[in-house]
Amino acid sequence: MSRQGPLHGVSVLEFAAIGPAPFACMVLADLGCDVLRVVRPGRSARHVAEEHEILHRGRPTLTLDLASAEGRATAEHLVTRADVLVEGFRPGVMERLGLGPRDCAAINDRLLYLRMTGWGQDGPLAQRAGHDINYLALSGALSLIGPRDGKPVVPLNLLADFGGGGMLAVAGVLAGLVERERSGKGQVIDAAMVDGVGLLLAMTWSLRNGGAWQDRRGANLLDGGAPFYDTYLCADGRYVALGALEPQFYEAFVDGVGAVANTSDWPDRADVSQWPQLRAKIAAALLSRTRDEWAERFAGSDACVTPVLTLAEAAVHPHLQHRNAYRPHPAGGFQPDAAPRFSRTPARAGAASPSEPGAAYERWGLTVAGSPAIQPHK
Repeated sequence: MSRQGPLHGVSVLEFAAIGPAPFACMVLADLGCDVLRVVRPGRSARHVAEEHEILHRGRPTLTLDLASAEGRATAEHLVTRADVLVEGFRPGVMERLGLGPRDCAAINDRLLYLRMTGWGQDGPLAQRAGHDINYLALSGALSLIGPRDGKPVVPLNLLADFGGGGMLAVAGVLAGLVERERSGKGQVIDAAMVDGVGLLLAMTWSLRNGGAWQDRRGANLLDGGAPFYDTYLCADGRYVALGALEPQFYEAFVDGVGAVANTSDWPDRADVSQWPQLRAKIAAALLSRTRDEWAERFAGSDACVTPVLTLAEAAVHPHLQHRNAYRPHPAGGFQPDAAPRFSRTPARAGAASPSEPGAAYERWGLTVAGSPAIQPHK
């Protein structure tokens, strides 16, 4: 089994941004890419101290003054050695720095140039600021999430930033690398979060187009509208998740609950008009025991009942521990391990990070000592 990830040998030049771009570069580094992260002086936006920043794992960071002639010349040198360039700025920023796609293609026509934005490189909103919540709102996704009688609920920043943004950006890089093997040419990859969220909605659009989805929250099969696909309060104030969509899984759930509660008068789940009554019956039954009592009762069952865990609980859950889904973080706490799993060339969280940053700089042909425009990042 190789100790090198499946993307070993691919060089990625990352111009530091926030959110989905560093997430994409973290995944690429986990998969074995040699990633060099470039930050501009005074432009480091941190929500936590650098030693706790998981999104920056697996690659060294270099401070580069792109406003100086020496800094730009160094950036151009790095471009000549890169397979992939990743930037997450508003359209036009890299062009003003003299590092736009045309500038870079002129010195490296094999370069894959990934542009990660919220609204895309063109269109009426291209120059507007935005965040995950805005891309979800405009795509229609946010209107679908939340209780029937409540307001739309923000699903963290998982959907646009990391699902429709970072993950789709990684897919774009992988596809670009495969195509370049045939053509020998690089190209620009326009990864827009608003596009990615739309793509994630493909199944929902299928249901809606086929008349199986209503434009109302809490009224559909997968949005908490179905009483057999929702979360429920337990006796200890904690919750379980019930996902018994298929009839056989629902039967397993009813059998499990029936051992401690009367289920003989539960209405037919196929009768949508009876869903409110069925929900009340399920809620009353699940409220009779604690979360962990239900988890133990359904531990060997296909009823699709799971405890709703906190992050701290998830990190030490036996199944996730067996999978090494979370590993200790050097600065304390936990971090998610690399995914997906490979049989011969395993990805590893932080595997690309050298023991000495200078070794990584040398691989990119850099000597930073004595240069005011180029400094190891602190």
